[in-house]
Amino acid sequence: MTENYDAVVIGGGTGGYVAAIKLSQLGKKVALVEKSKLGGTCLNKGCIPTKSFLKSAELIEAMKHAELFGIDKVEPSFTIDKINQRKDQVVQQMQDGIKYLLNKNKVDIYEGTATILGPSLFSPLAGAVSVSYEDEDKESDVLVNDFVVIATGSKPSSLPFLPFDHKLVLSSDDLMQLEEIPKSIALIGGGVIGVEFATILNSFGANVTLIEASDRLLAEEDKDASKAIQKSLEDKGVKIHTSTLLSEDDVSLKDESVHLKLDDKDQVFDKVVVAIGRQPNTDSIGLNNTKVLVKENAVIDVNEFYQTKESHIYAIGDVVDSYQLAHVAIEEAIIASEHIADESPYLIDYDKVPRCVYTQPEIASIGMTTEQLKSENIKFKTSKLPLKVIAKAIIEDDGQGFIKLNTAENGDILSATIVGAHATELINQISLAKFMNASALEMSSATIAHPSVGEIIKEVGLDASDIAIHV
Repeated sequence: MTENYDAVVIGGGTGGYVAAIKLSQLGKKVALVEKSKLGGTCLNKGCIPTKSFLKSAELIEAMKHAELFGIDKVEPSFTIDKINQRKDQVVQQMQDGIKYLLNKNKVDIYEGTATILGPSLFSPLAGAVSVSYEDEDKESDVLVNDFVVIATGSKPSSLPFLPFDHKLVLSSDDLMQLEEIPKSIALIGGGVIGVEFATILNSFGANVTLIEASDRLLAEEDKDASKAIQKSLEDKGVKIHTSTLLSEDDVSLKDESVHLKLDDKDQVFDKVVVAIGRQPNTDSIGLNNTKVLVKENAVIDVNEFYQTKESHIYAIGDVVDSYQLAHVAIEEAIIASEHIADESPYLIDYDKVPRCVYTQPEIASIGMTTEQLKSENIKFKTSKLPLKVIAKAIIEDDGQGFIKLNTAENGDILSATIVGAHATELINQISLAKFMNASALEMSSATIAHPSVGEIIKEVGLDASDIAIHV
């Protein structure tokens, strides 16, 4: 069957469903094609389920260390089944919400696999979308359109010598459905995915070993943040191997275990998780039928409005060369949608995008790291304060962590890193200040509620202006 639309969105993840809703709000007739579940990786296998796990892990740790709050500590009793049930409830609730929003905005949903067609009897230009279904008896649909938005997301990257078998060698996707906690597990990759799952699995009772090829964890973040999270994980019993690049010779798979050579010693694990990043889903959506340019790393080449070499085909989210973050995909979706509708979108400044790591303690940052500023020969001043100067931070978790603010010679905010309680919420204050082009002094001139951990934002702004009160 053939249907006509103004725009077809391929992929129902965070960027895809936002694009579909925004396009509909802008007066377009819109179809959305999703071959799996609405919400994509973020909702089903990434951001949301992992944060549900992390909340469970946080409560387990709080019970273990209840004496910090004047309460006798207890050994928590839990099962992975119940933790999974809680996670699934959250995910289902959000899925229902997305479906409601799409229906509310009159977006037609096609639950099938999309393939972009080349020029044909349906359209003189490449871009008509064929939708096929698992049910072979169901006839394919062809969605003829004026515009296409590619939002097909990404999948876990594998190692050539350690492919996923989903039994011994797992991806982060596999961890979403663990039926039991392994006694010992190795995580290959010390980036965001690796350190978050190290936090989760350690709290759930596994003996965790974290392996990173770089000389430190979270190599893209500030060195001070890397040191803080490594110390925190090691204090909890996680074994960490940095500057460790595994090869085929270092790996051996047995029937029930994985053998890895670390520090010239053979170590045995029940499971190994490969968490070395994610790769765009661009290899089987019909791009070969178009003039869309795909770069060496499988990302789609786009301009500032997310147009491809085929000007009526757009691409957003994990398939383009930007941060693989849900909140980035949302902004890209809005920009692309407004451009399709001949609006004048406000373009995203990636230097003003906050980055979050939901470990214990949390890490959040924005802008260049201190090391990057130095490498770019940018003149700056660093103000770094411990969270212990703030009463509410001490109440929360004994004031773990710090805030670090880098400012230009004229007082403008260049970047920031926060490690500690509510860091992933606090970074939004600095994000807003940077968006409004506020200086450190202007940021610190706002009245901040007391007591709150957010008082550290005011204090570091004052410190950057050499007029700190509490330090």
